[in-house]
Formats: sequence, structure tokens, C-alpha cells
Amino acid sequence: MLLRYLAYALTVIWLTHALWPQPAHAQQAPTPVSQCQAIAAAAPAASFASFSVPAAVPVASADTGEVTITFVGHSTFLIETPDGVSIATDYNGWFRTPSAPDVVTMNRAHSSHYTLSPDPAIEHVLHGWRDDGTPADHDLVAGDAYIRNVTTDIRSGFEGMIPDANSIFIFEVAGLCIGHLGHLHHELDESHYRQIGRLDVLMVPVDGGLTMGAESMSRVVSRLRSALILPMHRPLTNDFLAMFGDEFDKSFATEPSVKVSLRSLPKRPLIYVLQGV
Repeated sequence: MLLRYLAYALTVIWLTHALWPQPAHAQQAPTPVSQCQAIAAAAPAASFASFSVPAAVPVASADTGEVTITFVGHSTFLIETPDGVSIATDYNGWFRTPSAPDVVTMNRAHSSHYTLSPDPAIEHVLHGWRDDGTPADHDLVAGDAYIRNVTTDIRSGFEGMIPDANSIFIFEVAGLCIGHLGHLHHELDESHYRQIGRLDVLMVPVDGGLTMGAESMSRVVSRLRSALILPMHRPLTNDFLAMFGDEFDKSFATEPSVKVSLRSLPKRPLIYVLQGV
């Protein structure tokens, strides 16, 4: 009888442990929620991104420090977060940063936008494409930065477009929404804009046709309504600047870096050409 009771008790204990809900720390970590998409959804009629966000929208990480953005070369920027996380965009290994970044993003349109032999010291290497043809899907939290992507298509010689072979990477840090268009080959549709959400800072390729013509690219920039626009990829052309009217300010920096925070964003959209572009 005693042995039967003990066996019954052990069975009850085992079932209780197996079936009872586990503590939160034992469950799979939830997917991060994009603040940039939440703000865009709450304020769809906002004219341009700025530090003024609706009071009803929680911005937990707002105004927590400055982000430093440095133009390194071609389409590579070095993003340094308040907590010291370093991120290099469209990293190809040619343009060196002072030390190995914590995170690098890549796109495969040309070898100037990726490398298949990155520095082993880089902790996170994020490809904007997948070799099996399915869309790349990144949701990475690295220190105080949340990094995600929205895929777009790229041209393939005279054979049309390759689906999902480029990624627009979005970096959410210190309350800012920072977007890098990669090697964008076509205008975006409404589904892209919904996935991207709000962008305060936009890194945009300018080349007059290798990615898109100046007129097409200017329409994308105007639709994204960012406060700070950082050209990249090729030397800036007057054709590109001429596409933007008096509602855009234009300025040429004397340094390759800019420090930006949620509170210091321009109140009028500014096309800011960093030294070296």
C-alpha cells in the first residue's frame, strides 16, 4: 500500500511539473516590438519625423543619449549607440572602422556592399538576402539597439528582378528610428512603407541610375518624411538636390560624423552631406 501511495504521489508531482505553466524566464523570449512602426501607425498624418511624437505613444527609450553616425565610405556608415554598440552598414571589409564592429549588415547587389569573409571578431553578421531565395528576416537586439529589416528586389542584368535580394535595415536606438536603404533598385509600395514605419534618419543611395534615378529616389525620400537625410554610395549630384524644394534644407558638413538624438533632430527636413561623400 505504501509503495502504491508513493508511486501515485510521484506521478502527481511529475504531471504537475510537466503540465503546469512554466515561469516567464523559462519561456521563449518574445519578439521585439518595433517602436518605429507603432509611432507611424499612431500618427499616420505626421508631416515629417521630429522629436514631437503623440503623447499617447510610449517612447520608453527616448532621449537616452546621442547616436554618432560616421560616413566610412561608399554605403558604409558606422553607427555608435549610447551604450557603445557599434554597427557598420553595407559592410564590405574594404572600409575599415577603428575596431571590429559588434554588428554588420550587408547587401549583395555588388561586392562593394558585402563580404563573404568578414572579420571573425564581428559578433553579428546580418545578410540582407538569403541564398535559398526566401526573404531575410532579422530581429536582433544588440545592447541598446534593435535591428530589423524590410526586403526589396534587385535587378538581375537583363533578366528582370530578383525578389527579396536587398534589405532596408532599420536601427532603433535611443528613441530614434534610423533607416539604411541599401542598394535600392525600385520605388517602394505601401506594404514596404507600412513595414518600415517611421524613420527619423535616412541613409539614401545617390548615383543617378545605378540604384534608381534621382527623380525616383527623391519620391521615396519625400514619402519617408525623415528629418535627417544622409546621402551615400556615389558623389552627390546637383540633379538629386534639385529634386527637393524649399521645404528641405541642404547643408554640407565639415566632418564625416554627426551626433544626433531624439531632441536634436532638425525641425525641417535636412539633407546633410557628410564629409567624404
